[in-house]
Amino acid sequence: MLAGEERGMESAPSRTAMFAAVSRGLFRLETAAPWVLDDVLALVLVGPVWQQLRDRFDPLFPGPVLRESRAAVCTRGRYVEDRLTAGAFTQYVILGAGLDSFAWRRPDLLGSLTVFEVDHPASQAWKLERVRELGLPLNHSQVFVPADFEAGPVQNALGPAGFDWAQPTLFCWTGVAPYLTAPAIESGLRTIAAAAPGSEVVFSYRAEDAVLDPVGTEFARTYTPIAAAVGEPLQPGWPVPDIERLVSRCGLKVVDHPTRADLQQRYFANRTDGLRPYTFETLMTARVT
Repeated sequence: MLAGEERGMESAPSRTAMFAAVSRGLFRLETAAPWVLDDVLALVLVGPVWQQLRDRFDPLFPGPVLRESRAAVCTRGRYVEDRLTAGAFTQYVILGAGLDSFAWRRPDLLGSLTVFEVDHPASQAWKLERVRELGLPLNHSQVFVPADFEAGPVQNALGPAGFDWAQPTLFCWTGVAPYLTAPAIESGLRTIAAAAPGSEVVFSYRAEDAVLDPVGTEFARTYTPIAAAVGEPLQPGWPVPDIERLVSRCGLKVVDHPTRADLQQRYFANRTDGLRPYTFETLMTARVT
C-alpha cells in the first residue's frame, strides 16, 4: 500500500495525477537533453512517494512503453504552453490541474495572465498542503478552484472564483477526458464554448484501440487495470470523426489536430535516439468562434 491509500479513495489525491507528475519528473532524469518540457518541480511536488510509485509500477511496463508514455505526458504539457504563449489570452484555465507546476515555472507570465487551477477538491487540498510544506510562493494571479467534473458544470465553480467569461481564455484539458464519460466531456466542451470569441481549448482524448501501434496497445493493456484499481477507470477511446463531430456539435471549431508524426516533427525532429510520444492519447485545439 502506498502512503496515503489507507485514507480511502474519496479523500486521497488523484493517483493518476501523481503518475503524470512522476512521468514529467523522470523524463528529465532518464532522457538526454533537450527536453520537450523541463519540469524541475514535478517530483518535488509529489514528494518522496514518487519513488514508491516508480518502484511499484515501472516494472509492469516494457522499456519502450515507459519512454514513449513519459514523452507523451511532457509533449502535451509543452503543446498547451506553446498555444498559450502564441495567443493573446488574459486567462488560463487548467482543468484537472493535478500537480501542474506552470505557475512556478513561468512566473514571467503571471500578472498579465490569471491562472485558474481547477481540480477535484481532495486532489487540490492535497496539492495545497504540499505547496505549504515546500514553501512555494503563491501569487494573486494564481487561483485555486475546487470542482468535480462529474458532479456538475464547471462554470458553477469558475464564476465565484472570479473568472471573467468576456476575456479571451485558453483552457487546458489534457490528461482528463480519458477518465470521463461522454456526457461529462460534452458538458465540459459546451461550457468552454460559452467563453469569449477567440478563446481556445487544448484537449486530449483517448484514441480508439484500432489506431494504436504496438507500444500504444501495450500501454492500454497494462495501464487499464492500474487506473481501475486506483478508482479512476479509463473510458473507451474515440474515433477521430466522432470526436471532431462532438467538438463541432458543442459549438467549437477544430483548429489543430496533430498526428503523432506532426508532434514528432515539432518536438523531437533533432533527436538521435528515436524518441517519440505514444499513440494512446491524441491532442487537439478547438476555438470559440
